[in-house]
Amino acid sequence: MPPESIIAFLDFDGVTHPWREVEDFRCLPLFEDVVREFDQLRVVITSDWRTLYSLPKLRRRFSDDIQHRIVGTTPLILPKSGGNMYGLREREARQWMTQNAANDMQWLAIDDAPGNWPSRSRLLLTDFKRGFTVEDAERMRRMVEAMRDGHWRTDTASEAAYGTFWHQPVFSDGIE
Repeated sequence: MPPESIIAFLDFDGVTHPWREVEDFRCLPLFEDVVREFDQLRVVITSDWRTLYSLPKLRRRFSDDIQHRIVGTTPLILPKSGGNMYGLREREARQWMTQNAANDMQWLAIDDAPGNWPSRSRLLLTDFKRGFTVEDAERMRRMVEAMRDGHWRTDTASEAAYGTFWHQPVFSDGIE
């Protein structure tokens, strides 16, 4: 993976399609449109679907021109108690980054469950009733552009401690 890669950790239910509706991946084309705009974007699947299907089967959900950019799935961490559920997806993502020598890469998460991602500034939170929308696509573009262009900042002290409850990304050019 090129060192300038930006990783998008992607959930399925509530993102690629509304949660508890037909699993038709109706929102996936909109997400793929954004991926096509940025050569440096790579996708890692964080969805629970990774426990049911192999990576080759998961890749087949994506368009032919995007499949090679699906670079993996996060490892499964089994929590020892219910209290260990908070931030679980982010811990799995950080473990994937360590295992794949990607700790210095920029990343964002697209998910419908805020409790999965304590680093809120990197979370593009979707509405589980709607999935990934045009508004989400625009926010993703802004996030990736800022990361690519070196204008992305986060509160790293908060991230290191798993953050405050909610904080927004701050772009170094003052855009929020």
